Amino acid sequence: MDRDMKGSLNEAKQCKNEMGGNSSPPRLAPARQSQKRQQKQASGAEEESKTVEGPVSAELSKRIKQHAEHLKIRLPDRRWAAEMVNDFRDNLLKFLRLNSDPPFQSAEFLNSGSYFEKVKIHSPDEFDMMLKLQVGPRTIATELDDGLFYQIHLTRPTQGPIRAFVLESERTLSSSKILSEMYCLVRKFLKTYKVPDSDFLWMVNRKLPYSPAVTLSLSRKDARSDEWISVDLVPALEVQSWPVAVRSGPDVDKWLGKKVRQEMKSLPCFYVPKRLKGQNSEEAKESWRISFSHIEKKLIRSHGNKKTCCESNATKCCRKQCYMLLKSLIEGLKLRFPKELDQLCSYHGKTVFLHTMCIRYDDAMWTPQQLPACFLDLLSAMEGHARMGLLPHFFVPDCNMFSPASFSRKALAFLVSALEEQRRKGLPLLSHPVPVPPIITMKPCGDTSYESRKKASAIPESSVRSICDPQEGILTTFLPLVVIALVVVLVLKFGLRV
Repeated sequence: MDRDMKGSLNEAKQCKNEMGGNSSPPRLAPARQSQKRQQKQASGAEEESKTVEGPVSAELSKRIKQHAEHLKIRLPDRRWAAEMVNDFRDNLLKFLRLNSDPPFQSAEFLNSGSYFEKVKIHSPDEFDMMLKLQVGPRTIATELDDGLFYQIHLTRPTQGPIRAFVLESERTLSSSKILSEMYCLVRKFLKTYKVPDSDFLWMVNRKLPYSPAVTLSLSRKDARSDEWISVDLVPALEVQSWPVAVRSGPDVDKWLGKKVRQEMKSLPCFYVPKRLKGQNSEEAKESWRISFSHIEKKLIRSHGNKKTCCESNATKCCRKQCYMLLKSLIEGLKLRFPKELDQLCSYHGKTVFLHTMCIRYDDAMWTPQQLPACFLDLLSAMEGHARMGLLPHFFVPDCNMFSPASFSRKALAFLVSALEEQRRKGLPLLSHPVPVPPIITMKPCGDTSYESRKKASAIPESSVRSICDPQEGILTTFLPLVVIALVVVLVLKFGLRV
């Protein structure tokens, strides 16, 4: 099991599957040819977006660097959130082992998303976890669109436990049945589960039509509307064989090398129960979306052209900081223009970032000193993709994430204008960071128990000094009153004499 959050957030286990032999196929498959063509167009989009500019101004450079520092998550917050989510995850897994049938009985967790990629910004308040379900090797994926959505079929009818999740055809796996069963199991688990911090409880959120996740919120018992942590539990079918549309793997040869691409292709892919939008057919209602979030995590965490980049005693880079800045800018734009940019999401930024790392593949292009210039180049790449209306999915090259069906032309034109305005005005959204209150508003002086953290969470930041240092707190509280009283006495005294 992936144990990223164990204790004080240990490192994720590295993928062990490796593949030998010839790392470069003798002929290009059709999907590979399409991938090459779209990536060439995407590269052109990035080049077109770059204008001839001088050096980054000192003021803008300072602003970018300060905002990058602001995005870091405080260590006490990470520890508290890790304890809450770890305990929930471990106990849920025990419950599934004892109180469910296959495939949930043998399920395992795979942590994914920005927190486990170590690019989460502001606060550790959102976690994504995939629950891996084994369905056996005898499955066939039938493509429904341009390589992103599929139907999953068994090669033959079965009498095994998986039969409870197939449709009347006795071969098609039902995404809706799998997701509904996940909801039922989580609700049963919460009836007996006790949160380590007794002032909090987990609640299941309302089911959203197109969401593949069971979403839970951790809230205080006395204020259930205040969400402290959100967790997305996504059931995912683990399948070893990649479908034809993605079989060539992402083109990371210049960035990470052909061997790494072959290693990726040896890993399984996953299918999550997400309904295909815009279609009302039975196939769309029971569709699965392919997911490579486990490989995305590997790419972002092991991102260097030279394999030792950002290790403890190795050369550092600014790739992650640039990505976090782009995430922050996208978040700011969505807050400022919620209706106009409703279709924009952080995954668009991740996709641009992955494409950019393939083009700017050398570690020397991402030194920490170049952070402002590197971020502006990444921003220009985002603008270029939006202007051309072309953003190929990093793993599914035939899927354009900026196609009219996915991203309306009106919204795309607005996005281009908004990005242009940000660059022209010196990134004003990075001038005033979004205020995000920390999960723990003070660091206890000596006691790190749950009770002390609960009390700390209700104390204003301005009171931290007076509580940690009682003597200094007394002086700070009463000294102004003493001074005011003394002044009043002197005024009255001299006034009476006059």
